Amino acid sequence: MSATTLRRTPIYESHKRLGARLVDFHGWELPVQYEGILKEHGAVRQRCGLFDVSHMGQVFVDGKDSLAFLQKVNTNDIGRLTPGRAVYSHLPNERGGVVDDVIVSCLAPQRYLVVVNAATADKDFAWFQAHAKGMDVRLANKSDLYGMIALQGPKALSLAAADYPAVAGMKRFCALELDIFGQPSFITTTGYTGEDGLEFIVPGEIASRLWDDLIAKGRSYGLAPCGLGCRDTLRLEAGYLLYGQDIDDEHSSLEAGYGWVVKFDKGEFLGKRLFVEQRDRGLKRRMTGLKLTDKGVPRPGCAVFSGERKLGTLSSATFSPTLGAGIGMGYMDGDAAPGTKLSVELYGRRLAAEAVKLPFYKKG
Repeated sequence: MSATTLRRTPIYESHKRLGARLVDFHGWELPVQYEGILKEHGAVRQRCGLFDVSHMGQVFVDGKDSLAFLQKVNTNDIGRLTPGRAVYSHLPNERGGVVDDVIVSCLAPQRYLVVVNAATADKDFAWFQAHAKGMDVRLANKSDLYGMIALQGPKALSLAAADYPAVAGMKRFCALELDIFGQPSFITTTGYTGEDGLEFIVPGEIASRLWDDLIAKGRSYGLAPCGLGCRDTLRLEAGYLLYGQDIDDEHSSLEAGYGWVVKFDKGEFLGKRLFVEQRDRGLKRRMTGLKLTDKGVPRPGCAVFSGERKLGTLSSATFSPTLGAGIGMGYMDGDAAPGTKLSVELYGRRLAAEAVKLPFYKKG
């Protein structure tokens, strides 16, 4: 795809003014970094950082059967949500794989917002439509109408609460409807960094104004504009999955170590029978984290060995600024318990590593 065909978010011009280095990310021209990945990573862990995530998709669901529909197409129990609450969930297929991982917010009785991944937004919406047939459900894909900004880090809520006081009392996985610059908008206390934070979902026409306003007001908080580079290091330290890389149509939530998002007691949902079979017979492969004990930076696709036996390959891997070491995770055959001695093959060399319990980093 050439640069002239890349999609741009409403905040594109602000990124250029801030000197961002822009790259192609699933057909979007997005910042990979501003002043450097390590600096931006540290800002989020210690203070706060701002991310343009306007490439993410937004699907609104309402109607008499909206809850029944969402229960059918989600592994998590959407029925537990009350208005103003949100939950992380997986969309399962009939083979036990995952169509996407999403955030579902209950805005009001029979009214929901589902935030989907950028690369799968159109696929997800078509999949929703197929499974909504015969149900009293209205689906609206408004991904092109909204911008989305993630404010993340220990000081994120304090910064946001200065202009939006209701944020001060919000716990994690809450959702708020409010006007921002006179436009109906949403704030959810969610994120992809392992820190406290929130995400603004606003009409596209005010997204750049909100971004610039947060950048200006965030200076006294030590806020840094952040790119995709540190978003990846932050999420991997936190053990968060990247759809299409760590989880996909062929890997299940249980194999990925996300069994906590599969609620077997909520009734029927797509693929439930296969999830039950996996749970009862045990897993042949499972997501495993590892940390290098040799110097080096592992990469996705690197083979992982126990002695001379290949266990699997890394789906995600990078240098961890917080740990000061190479880290990675991937699906391994069998059970590599924490502490198990492993090796990672990188450019023809074997680097020593050990299995570790995920996540690599936990706030506090």
